[in-house]
Amino acid sequence: MNIHHHISDELLFDYANGALEEGWSLAVATHLALCPSCRKRLAAMEAAGGAIFEAIEVEPASASKEDFSWEAMRARIDNAAPVREVPAAKVVSARDGVLVPEPLRSYIGGDVDKVKWKPLGLGAYHYPIKTSDEDISVRLLRIPAGKPVPEHTHGGRELTLVLKGSFSDVSGRFGPGDFEETDETVDHQPIADPGEDCICLAVTDAPLKFKSRIVRMIQPLLGI
Repeated sequence: MNIHHHISDELLFDYANGALEEGWSLAVATHLALCPSCRKRLAAMEAAGGAIFEAIEVEPASASKEDFSWEAMRARIDNAAPVREVPAAKVVSARDGVLVPEPLRSYIGGDVDKVKWKPLGLGAYHYPIKTSDEDISVRLLRIPAGKPVPEHTHGGRELTLVLKGSFSDVSGRFGPGDFEETDETVDHQPIADPGEDCICLAVTDAPLKFKSRIVRMIQPLLGI
């Protein structure tokens, strides 16, 4: 698998520190199960974080706060000794070409063929995933091959992980294993590439802001 779009340093750092809610963590952990590069980055962050905490215990109280800043941690990561390859924690299921690693597999009760899709209209479907988060929406999306998602921006953060197929938007092309982070500064219209439906894991903390008035009218019924 050739993964071209990875988790940002800031998001991965929050995950390493346990600062993410369940929905965000599910998206990050599922990408990590697919991506050796990001697992290696996570291991380096955890090693650098441990070194910083050890330094805090022995350095005098007069030490500069910049020594423990995010920039300092990145410098430690860049200069650290090579970190051994970290294997995926679980075997990835790829039935019908859909990547379903843990922890996502447990959340949907198995492979994607177990999913009871709900129609969104125009051939698109979704499957809401229950988490403990009150204000974060987690769902699988299935977009028909060659079809667009209505143009939209965001009221907050959106994380998208491709499990099957691919889509393209203003940020580039995203295939299996690729991870996209967007927010209210991004206005885009993802379009599924021809050939096969695109199945993604999508996590948001606010309703999407659609450009189309018709889509906005039916948005409460769709729950997106």
